[in-house]
Amino acid sequence: MSRDRFDAIPRRQLVRSAVAIGGASALSACLNVESGASNAPGNSTNATDSDPSPEDQNYPKGPEDLSTLPERQHAWNAYLRRAPSGNTSLPEQQLVLFYEYTGSVPPTTAERAAVEDTFKSIERAYQRGTGGDTGATWARGLLFMLGYAPTYFDRFDESLPADVDLQRPADVIDRLGEDEATPEEADVAILLNSDFGGIPLSVEEVLNGNLDAINGVTVEGDFASVFEQIGRRPAVVGRGNPAAELDHPKIREESPLSMGFKSGFDDSNAPEDAVTFEDGPFAGGTTQLVSRLGIDLDSWYELDDQAQVTQMFGTSYDEEQVGDTAEDLGAHSGITEENTENLDEKAEAHGRLGHTQKTARARDDSFVPKILRRSEGNVSDPEHDAGMNFTSVQHGIEEFVATREAMNDLGSDDIDAHHSGIVDFLTVERRGTYLIPPRSKRALPSPQPDGE
Repeated sequence: MSRDRFDAIPRRQLVRSAVAIGGASALSACLNVESGASNAPGNSTNATDSDPSPEDQNYPKGPEDLSTLPERQHAWNAYLRRAPSGNTSLPEQQLVLFYEYTGSVPPTTAERAAVEDTFKSIERAYQRGTGGDTGATWARGLLFMLGYAPTYFDRFDESLPADVDLQRPADVIDRLGEDEATPEEADVAILLNSDFGGIPLSVEEVLNGNLDAINGVTVEGDFASVFEQIGRRPAVVGRGNPAAELDHPKIREESPLSMGFKSGFDDSNAPEDAVTFEDGPFAGGTTQLVSRLGIDLDSWYELDDQAQVTQMFGTSYDEEQVGDTAEDLGAHSGITEENTENLDEKAEAHGRLGHTQKTARARDDSFVPKILRRSEGNVSDPEHDAGMNFTSVQHGIEEFVATREAMNDLGSDDIDAHHSGIVDFLTVERRGTYLIPPRSKRALPSPQPDGE
């Protein structure tokens, strides 16, 4: 899209459109809007007649000493902004990038350096999320994860350690009976999250070899020398964004997600420690599942308000308790083990069951969830009322499968899928599975990195 096509677009909408389109023109337009990085995303008061260059942006930089950053790629909680309730809030702009590996097998020392130096440059260019500021209004930096698919590791003679549960996406699809879904073909997926659209767009340009400097930092390395981009998947999340992004009259203006309610309660996500490998060659790593879902909003909003509350949360919840967007619940979803018991009786009494109520049956013996959400972004979808990027991390893919099986299970023979949680309103389009190595082993790892 040429720059002049952006001129009449309101600022917040322009940022969303730029991230969705990508490329140099979109980046230029986005940076012009966000040139005052201390202001709210898409509402800069410092935009000028001349576009700021990608090299000379005004976002907070990362540390010179990168050893101060966590070894875990997925250690985001300390760098997320927090709602007044205390819940962490994912950044508004989300972008998943997909790549095919084109380098040597096994990778050479120079190729590994080319990849690692690129990501070190990115980490120096942008602070990690909020920079650790617990009172931050916006994540003015970048949170990202780099993951490797089973197809990448298939190139090697050796296998992954037996205790690394990285199931193939086709096997996950088969186990869950998702006949309509397609396995991702990419060797690598990179999840980029920021409240400022210019940041993920700049990183994408760096990864594709189109920028030599970003935010005043010279880019070293050459990611594009061993990777070819084969896909991108943008999305938005946060109060007001779904209503602005999606053409559906029933989405409330203040809704953070297209189905109306917020998610990510502190008792609905696994702790970071629980999803992290404690030992082995990938200690500090985890597994990631990346999904693309379609959402039938027309059918969802045919339900009355109380029915939506019940089917999103459970049979013990009511409208007054939850509020319009579930903000009234505060930091906790309020789900208990008692809510998950005797579902036949609850279904008979209410005629429906809740999504949270059902998935909580897959928690561990201490009633702690097994998966940790890392993106739930909404996007317009030509084949559905809406689309969603859903990304989770978990100790092994089996934890995701168990959680999804609990979601799929109706919970009672007395109700149908349309009245059992939200499963009947979602269509699984694509699934991908990835190993997220620790930062020290993120550059073209072999399946047995300690043996190199």
